[in-house]
Amino acid sequence: MSMKKLAGMLLAVAISAGAVFAQDAQLRTLTAGQKYKLKGAVVAKDDDQSFVLRDTTGVDTRVVISPESSIKTKGGFFGGGDRVASTQIVRGLYMEVEGRGDGSGSLTANKIRFDKDDFKVAQSIDTRVGPAEARLTAAEENAKRVSGQIDELMAISNAARGGARAAQETADAAVAGVNATNERITALDDYVVQQTETVNFRVGSSVLSAEGKQKLDAIAQQAMTLKGYEVEITGFASAEGGTAMNKRLSENRARSVINYLVETHNIPLRRIGTSFGFGELQAVADNTTREGREQNRRVEVKLLVSRGLNQNVEVRPVSEPAPATDNGN
Repeated sequence: MSMKKLAGMLLAVAISAGAVFAQDAQLRTLTAGQKYKLKGAVVAKDDDQSFVLRDTTGVDTRVVISPESSIKTKGGFFGGGDRVASTQIVRGLYMEVEGRGDGSGSLTANKIRFDKDDFKVAQSIDTRVGPAEARLTAAEENAKRVSGQIDELMAISNAARGGARAAQETADAAVAGVNATNERITALDDYVVQQTETVNFRVGSSVLSAEGKQKLDAIAQQAMTLKGYEVEITGFASAEGGTAMNKRLSENRARSVINYLVETHNIPLRRIGTSFGFGELQAVADNTTREGREQNRRVEVKLLVSRGLNQNVEVRPVSEPAPATDNGN
């Protein structure tokens, strides 16, 4: 399975794919009646008759499934493949879609195709993402309930102490506690870079060098000390050779890094976040020089950590109220 397709599937691992779609991408408006052929990963699914497909440039297209849409896996005898129901399409599935633009700017699909292996992996990921989202929703609802309980306790305390000062400070502490809890829940999907390493390769090769393995060892050792971490892996190639070959080579290099981290350091697969092979795109040096090409033959490895799982929730303590005085009120 190619790294490009794996990258599409791993987009679904984000805690809230709906939020990612709304904030990070723009929705493409298609011309009615024009033919289109798109490749990308499913990032959102409204119902069993439509979903949102994101291509490698980060642009989203709404795809509508009609009764005439052909949904099948690739391969099989004579390239027939197996038929798949629209209800089985899940977020993270990398696919090819052909169809025409409709009056709403969406793509009405005539043909949808994807690899069997991609289909199995996407379904496996979806079974993990769904429960994670359910737990997050439950945590948010629990925070709301806690907020209501704090409000009730604040009212009781206010009546018992009989002082405006005590009521205000109790309210401030309650609001601070609830806000801190809500911020932590929101930050579960907010990742920050903790460490970055660049692993270089010889021309035409995806074999890790001793120096490259040492850098990956350092990344793995650092990861084991963190909670809620992910490893983002992107492969690149110099401009030597053809574009398609360089694309495959960059994907193979990224795959070599993943294999080493998983097989040597037992990094769980769920910790391998976004992975992609850019080919000769995004060069960091001049491809017309030998030194520049050496720098471009690389894999960039970023160790990210969830801000929500690596911060402390602090609530400001409530000071004792001043003694009440009889002022006739």
